[in-house]
Amino acid sequence: MLVGLTFSSIPSSGVVVDMFFTLTSGCALCFTVLELQNINWQISINRRAHHTDRFYDQEPIVRRGQPFSILLYCNRNLESGENLDLTVSTGPSPSESARTKATFPVSNGRSTGGWNAELRAHDNNILTIAITSPVSAPIGWYTLNIQISSKGRVFSVRLGTFILLFNPWLQEDDVFMGNHAERQEYVEEDSGIIYVGSTNRIGMVGWNFGQFEQDILNISLSILDKSLNFRRDPATDVARRNDPKYVGRVLSAMINSNDDNGVLAGNWSGNYTGGRDPRNWNGSVEILKEWKKSGFRPVRFGQCWVFAGTLNTVLRSLGIPSRVITNFNSAHDTDRNLSVDVYYDPMGNPLDKGSDSVWNFHVWNEGWFVRTDLGPWYNGWQVLDATPQERSQGVFQCGPASVNAVREGDVDKNFDMVFIFAEVNADRITWISDARNGTQKQNSVDTRSIGKYISTKAVGSNSRMDVTDQYKYPEGSSEERQIHQKALSKLKPNASFGPTSARDLADDEGAPSISGKFKITGVLTVGKEVSLALLLKNLTSDRKAVTVNMTAWTIVYNGTLVHEVWKDSATISLDPEEEIQHPMKIPYAQYDRYLKADNMIRATAICKVTDESEVVVERDVILDNPTLTLEVLDRAQVRKPVNVQMLFSNPLDEPVRDCVLMVEGSGLLRGNLKIEVPALRPKEKSRIRFEILPTRSGTKQLLADFSCNKFPAVKAMLSIDVVE
Repeated sequence: MLVGLTFSSIPSSGVVVDMFFTLTSGCALCFTVLELQNINWQISINRRAHHTDRFYDQEPIVRRGQPFSILLYCNRNLESGENLDLTVSTGPSPSESARTKATFPVSNGRSTGGWNAELRAHDNNILTIAITSPVSAPIGWYTLNIQISSKGRVFSVRLGTFILLFNPWLQEDDVFMGNHAERQEYVEEDSGIIYVGSTNRIGMVGWNFGQFEQDILNISLSILDKSLNFRRDPATDVARRNDPKYVGRVLSAMINSNDDNGVLAGNWSGNYTGGRDPRNWNGSVEILKEWKKSGFRPVRFGQCWVFAGTLNTVLRSLGIPSRVITNFNSAHDTDRNLSVDVYYDPMGNPLDKGSDSVWNFHVWNEGWFVRTDLGPWYNGWQVLDATPQERSQGVFQCGPASVNAVREGDVDKNFDMVFIFAEVNADRITWISDARNGTQKQNSVDTRSIGKYISTKAVGSNSRMDVTDQYKYPEGSSEERQIHQKALSKLKPNASFGPTSARDLADDEGAPSISGKFKITGVLTVGKEVSLALLLKNLTSDRKAVTVNMTAWTIVYNGTLVHEVWKDSATISLDPEEEIQHPMKIPYAQYDRYLKADNMIRATAICKVTDESEVVVERDVILDNPTLTLEVLDRAQVRKPVNVQMLFSNPLDEPVRDCVLMVEGSGLLRGNLKIEVPALRPKEKSRIRFEILPTRSGTKQLLADFSCNKFPAVKAMLSIDVVE
């Protein structure tokens, strides 16, 4: 090639030199092979167009079904008869048959269907090419190569890699979400609220999803590559990543570590030695980064809202609209009979017997996508649950289950419908089990208490949105009864089903002669005496003698018993239609050592009138932590340090030690902040100042967790408006 010659190889005649320049500027280029000199991925332009500009990672990130442009810098103009072909590939064994590889020409017009490339502009030696993926392309990392056919030569050049995501902005995509405000909340919002507590005391914790933080998208894609499905058959697994229901199901298995060294190890024992108390996490970013940093070993420990918060981060990062759902009085039905059995002994002790349970609350996710396998009626929100409760197809995974299908009792549809239907609809059957004589007697059937106040954060605000009506018809309505019967009839014949359901038996029971309930008579605060009263009422015109056995236990929120902290027995006489109060007072010294971060105590009373069935009265109380306050001391501006102050007062008559403050918030500080706080004397106030450096404008959420030997997890949340 003449362009490769040096002047020293040419005679010093002026004519020859003129010839050289003539050839170089004219005919020489006719014999020059077209060469690629550089590529510009147009990262800023593409990321804005594809709504991926909030990712901190600097690589090309685009969404499927939508064109993205690249600039190719060549050594000369593209000539007639020269061809450019692009090849995209994903996964370890890409193939055209599996649609994980495609080769397609750069043409002058855009074609429809598969991958295509359109030559948008040809400015001297700069080519502007728009590449469009099929709307059904698998998501993930892609390699892009170009094959140049020029002057009888054919050669390939690797242009680089890009990430392809689901596209909720595109109507043809399975994850399309048409409502702008909802899409902003369920795809782009990087912080949120998760509801916790109990039916009579709904609380909330802030959560930093942080799906756009540095490396979170790459870690999210790594989760798919660590799955059992990928390890067994990588080619098929990668090909199936075009389907959000497949991706969601794999992620529901991988966020827990039970089968596959997934992200989080669950622990509900109340003993979290060797890991972190699940209540101490402020968000998913630290969890996901720790999982990667440890060489992909499970992070210890998680409970349901931690699994759900982490899954939410990964779903949103990949482009699947998602939200976190809390179900209060959530049933864990292990034997697929749509009822849960709860046991007590005659002394009022709750028994850890049988495999069924009722959780004060349980948290799962919903992802938004179509159900091509079930039909359009089942499109929309789909339950995905990463908390390891029951195996599904041999693995701890759950969903996707259409919320519409749950509401209509279609328990024969995929996936895990029976389990999820029971979580919100099961009957609660109470048994009295007496180990002394080996008897076990059904006491009562409650058809209304399971599946209450199903909650999620509202769109665009921090208020609670109740979505119970999306999961079930109103309790006690004829529709709700019919749906329950429909669900039972769809289940296979089972020894635990009789001709009558538990609900029919409940209707046949005689009315008890007394009623009872617990009433709170004092403040519910850690460090103070817990003061309740048992209200007993005689419902008849006869005098009644009632034997009452009462206990109080500290528990974990899923009903795991920790320790008995109080008990009492009494015989109470009730005149006709009389109502009395019997006190239950539990001093701090009695429950202090056994209270877990849930701050939950279960009070139970077994009330027995001679020759009648026992009346079981139960109430879970949640004690308040002292207040943790966050204050912003400066005007918050992007890239300007901002001082924040934490205030905490020790309410106890004893010192607290081992105090640690953990702070995080996407867009407010990179990573998280860990501050050792000096021990506090009785009633002493602590004032700690720290600095944050906002990187993004808008309303951001700062989250703090304060822990010490007496208060394992005190939470605070503060919205901060950051200006440019």
